[in-house]
Amino acid sequence: MSIKNRFVFSLVVSLPMLIEMFTKPLGLMLPGGAWTMFLLATAVMAVSAGPFIQSAWAAFRHHHANMDTLVAIGTITAYLYSFYAMLAGKDVFFESAAFVVTFILLGQYFEEKMKHSASGAVSKLVDLQAKDAEVQRDGHWTKIPLAQVVVNDVIRVRPGQKIAVDGVIVDGSSTIDESMVTGESMPVTKQAGDKVIGATMNNTGTFTFKASKVGNDTLLSQIVDMVKKAQTSHAPIQKTVDKVADIFVPAVLIVAIATFTIWYVFLNASLVSAMLFAVSVVIIACPCALGIATPTALMVGTGRSAKMGILIKNGEVLEAANRVKTVVFDKTGTITAGHPQVTDIVGDTQVLQIAANLEVASEHPLAAAILAKAQAENVAVTAAKNFQAIEGKGVQATVDGQPAFIGNDKLIADYQLSADLRDRMTQLQGEAKTVVLVGVAERIIGLIAIQDAPKASSATAIAALKHRGLRTVMLTGDNQRVAQAIASEVGIDTVIADVLPGDKADHVKQLQADGPVAFVGDGINDAPALTTADVGIAMGSGTDIAIESGGIVLVKNDLMDVVRALELSQKTFNRIKLNLFWAFIYNTLGIPVAAGVFAVFGLSLSPELAGLGMALSSLSVVASSLLLNKSKLTSTPTTRVA
Repeated sequence: MSIKNRFVFSLVVSLPMLIEMFTKPLGLMLPGGAWTMFLLATAVMAVSAGPFIQSAWAAFRHHHANMDTLVAIGTITAYLYSFYAMLAGKDVFFESAAFVVTFILLGQYFEEKMKHSASGAVSKLVDLQAKDAEVQRDGHWTKIPLAQVVVNDVIRVRPGQKIAVDGVIVDGSSTIDESMVTGESMPVTKQAGDKVIGATMNNTGTFTFKASKVGNDTLLSQIVDMVKKAQTSHAPIQKTVDKVADIFVPAVLIVAIATFTIWYVFLNASLVSAMLFAVSVVIIACPCALGIATPTALMVGTGRSAKMGILIKNGEVLEAANRVKTVVFDKTGTITAGHPQVTDIVGDTQVLQIAANLEVASEHPLAAAILAKAQAENVAVTAAKNFQAIEGKGVQATVDGQPAFIGNDKLIADYQLSADLRDRMTQLQGEAKTVVLVGVAERIIGLIAIQDAPKASSATAIAALKHRGLRTVMLTGDNQRVAQAIASEVGIDTVIADVLPGDKADHVKQLQADGPVAFVGDGINDAPALTTADVGIAMGSGTDIAIESGGIVLVKNDLMDVVRALELSQKTFNRIKLNLFWAFIYNTLGIPVAAGVFAVFGLSLSPELAGLGMALSSLSVVASSLLLNKSKLTSTPTTRVA
């Protein structure tokens, strides 16, 4: 039976006893008196309290005590005593057992409702999916269910329709609203060659695209999976809470026994009064609020971040992000846009052609820039032969029967560079341009300068991180001059350049000596560093292996989301600590009152009120967590912080 149904049953069955509480002074009693109350309380204990008792018994058999142990002991004690009192002709307290169960279920019902509200981000994401797609089959356009779409299907999308799956536009253009997945409020213009995301909304134009990812491989499905895992994960602080709860429950039982003994033996209270004080202690101390303090805040925090296009994979990442002292950035595709362009060609007419022949099979962003330039210049490209990597420097191969090479400035150690070319290279690097050297037959014949401009958000994001007291570092394989020029433009504190791909993780380890490190990257070569860092932050446009390695994924590829991710993590973790504080305070203050310490001043708690107080405590913790949805993220500084 669901919590809601158990609560409704308990409430309906307990209402007659509640009515009698108000009518008893007027001489109006329930028909059947104590026997009727016994039957009503028995129904509540059997149906509504049954799961509490079963859980407590299972825990007892494993030599363990949990929150249900306190509920079960408190209600069973009140019920059994009342049964004895009924047979002995004394006053009964069946209503105490029934009301405690009712109030506890009330708290759990509202807690469940609020949790459902907090996890609404997942269900809303699932609902975004298109139900069908217009696919080209056998030369005709056919509408088919989404489940039947396969990779490489050509799909047509009209204005106002949802994009069915992830893919690449092959014909046409449009503006697309991607806010439901990325959190980006402004429509994005797309044309042939651009990627589209399943479940986003097409605004203006009609286009066709080729499906690249379907089913569970789509970005939306991955987001849903990440959010689900994050919301059911545990932050490390939860382990401490669980250990405290293991000690707390037996301690409460000891306090309850001591309370009964002191009142009954030493203070000469009646058996009934002593028992009620002990039962109140057991009920008020039930650490339900303590148990939900962490998971509810985690659920709300990760749900809110998902709506913003920031995917926090689990509670461990969230807690680690709260401790970060240094943020390390890859350069290409992270700080820069990742779309480099050839700006200068130094040397004879062979330079571009040889470079294009050498790079035709490469997927590196710099190679793409060279090939794009060759295409624009109508340069004929023929794939080179006998490729061989020059580790950390470039590649060499055979072009038109001659040995040729292309690479970075480390090649100077292997080949001679004329004074004129050296001066020109220094000048270009000072302009924040990456320079590649091109050579034939053991001689460097020219240079190609490539520039990848920083993203519009990079300088603002770096300033915001520094404003939060974080150190910023650029870790790149590019040369020192280019890296320093980019770093100066965006405001990076420290530059570590000329780093081989395999050495990035080692540099992260060195930086960890000064405190926890977050690494932000997007490439295959960033995966080891993303894994090594305390917090790996992967750009959503990056490779699958980088996204898999990162603990946080930024769907929008916006560096400002690094700031938002760290701030949300801090706010969520602070909310967890606040929830735990109030949960401890509630039990700390509640137990003495329930034990009758202040009874001489007329301040005490009946078991029913203790149950209601416990329910309200749980509700307050869940409500506190839900307030995370309303918390404001601080505005970023408009000027660079030195």
